[in-house]
Amino acid sequence: MQEAELHDLSDDADYAASQQQGSASIMRCDSGKKSSSSEPEGAQVVYLKDNVTIHPTQFASERISGRLKLIKQGSSLFMTWIPYKGQSTNARLSEKDRNLYTIRAVPFADVRSIRRHTPALGWQYIIVVLSFGLAFPPLYFYNGGVREFLATVKQHVLLVRSAEDANVFLVNDFQNPLQRTLSSLELPRAVSIASVPSTPVSVGESSSQQNEERTDVSASIPQYNGTQRQKGHDPARDISIQVLEKFSLVTKFARETTSQLFRETHSNGFGPLERRNSNQSALDYSHKSSEYKEDVPVQSPVDPDPLEFDKLSLVWGKPRQPPLGLEEWATFLDSEGRVVDPKALRKRIFYGGVEHKFRKEVWAILLGYHSYESTYAEREYQKSIKKTEYETIKNQWQSISPGQAKRFTKFRERKGLIEKDVVRTDRSLSFYDGDDNPNVNLLRDILLTYSFYNFDLGYCQGMSDLLSPILFVMEDESESFWCFVALMERLGPNFNRDQNGMHSQLFALSKLVELLDRPLHKYFEQNDCLNYFFCFRWILIQFKRELEYEQTMRLWEVLWTHYLSEHLHLYVCVAILKRYRGKIMGEQMDFDTLLKFINELSGQIELDAILRDAEALCICAGENGAACIPPGTPPSLPVDNGLFYSQQDDEVL
Repeated sequence: MQEAELHDLSDDADYAASQQQGSASIMRCDSGKKSSSSEPEGAQVVYLKDNVTIHPTQFASERISGRLKLIKQGSSLFMTWIPYKGQSTNARLSEKDRNLYTIRAVPFADVRSIRRHTPALGWQYIIVVLSFGLAFPPLYFYNGGVREFLATVKQHVLLVRSAEDANVFLVNDFQNPLQRTLSSLELPRAVSIASVPSTPVSVGESSSQQNEERTDVSASIPQYNGTQRQKGHDPARDISIQVLEKFSLVTKFARETTSQLFRETHSNGFGPLERRNSNQSALDYSHKSSEYKEDVPVQSPVDPDPLEFDKLSLVWGKPRQPPLGLEEWATFLDSEGRVVDPKALRKRIFYGGVEHKFRKEVWAILLGYHSYESTYAEREYQKSIKKTEYETIKNQWQSISPGQAKRFTKFRERKGLIEKDVVRTDRSLSFYDGDDNPNVNLLRDILLTYSFYNFDLGYCQGMSDLLSPILFVMEDESESFWCFVALMERLGPNFNRDQNGMHSQLFALSKLVELLDRPLHKYFEQNDCLNYFFCFRWILIQFKRELEYEQTMRLWEVLWTHYLSEHLHLYVCVAILKRYRGKIMGEQMDFDTLLKFINELSGQIELDAILRDAEALCICAGENGAACIPPGTPPSLPVDNGLFYSQQDDEVL
């Protein structure tokens, strides 16, 4: 790939224009200065830079210049980049092409890192990497200004230089800087959990820039009043889906540039996983517009499914059963409460789930908080012991005085992030509905306590999604905490900063698709989709945003049985992909289109049918399928069976 700094600048119109603009294009607003009339009430431009450019291709004539802004509203910082209108140098690019690259009010809560490049020749540029692991195209600063940009960001959000790469700046990084086992280059901040709904505002452009398009970014910057919310509507779910599905067009040139950040080699003996073009699509944070709707694609011939999938499900995928009821549950227990046949119980739950009214008792056993061999009396005794232990850990952060908190940055920042996330989690449910809801406070307290229990991992966005159903079922703070601890023993690697847990699962998924549907795998290979990042959200939070709340709980208890495989969730991924293989291949979906399509499946997945398909695939794959999954791939059962009976000395303070 030819680097931009190698181009001859003598006939570059964009460069010439930037020289005329000079350093006057940087504008800083004093903290006490009121926002201009072109900005919405409460919004303030704290940084402005003209002639910041995207290079969609290696051709100078196709560069797109625009205006970069940092906008402060309340306690939140947003970044926008709006392309200019009517540039003569961009004649080969349509207006729609330019609009597709527009960056509309990206909140820095959703930014993972900023990478700075300072070549010896040519222009400085930055790459903004989002918490999803995806990235915007490089932004080139023709007049300089990267230092001022970073300095302004640092004034408003936590920005720390990576210990491993001086050119990487981690945004809102609350991980322990002394934890050398985590790579500071790839913080897996999970799926962004969007804020509560708000009144949309528009950010207009200054009239002083004659050739700049006035772009409406309505509904881009939320106002965090936290009070205007419709009943029966989950804005966090909707907005997070929008965020992932609004992918702008990013060309091969931009993808190749950013792909250098994410290539790595697996160290588990399974060879390298090519992650070409992963994390390179830009996100459009605006609401869906009919302007960008594409015509219905022409169907192309589709290679047949080598497994004859429908017949396979009929042969091996057994029909689902009604949920396990209270009377039937009693037949699995002896007179003292021990589970007589754990395998039979797990099989029964695998095929039907559990009635909600006694999920509390069953989930505690499935997750390992209580053992299958424990009696009623032993379980009650353990509850009392673990409640005392929980209160001891909780007291560690509750006893921190305001003065101590001022000198305890990591605690202060983690607490702030948790408090922001819990008010966005499942607020459409009556259990979490309303202002000053005590259950929302319990979410906060449990997550804060977990950040002290597992200080190395701490808190990452997405954990509140995993805790929410557990608290909903257990309805007890201490028991919810210990069940969450047990779940994180399995899913914690999903949130490790080096992303090894997620990468190993995506790698295993690619191998399973190759084994079970080679034509589909070949199609993904030909269309640069072998990184399987379009399945990232499925795996990260276990399909929670793809299913209704009750279906999520049903799926989780099926997965926790580990009846056929510890990694049934990967076969669920394969089953969904195979269900829609005809549409994916027939419409010749590329990575961006596929990612958008996958996220639009939210709420449309038939759980029982998919579970039946996943079972059939798991049986069909057999030992060959197990061989596709590297050892230690999450979620694996904890090695230490004494997890809930002893705790290592805590060295967090």
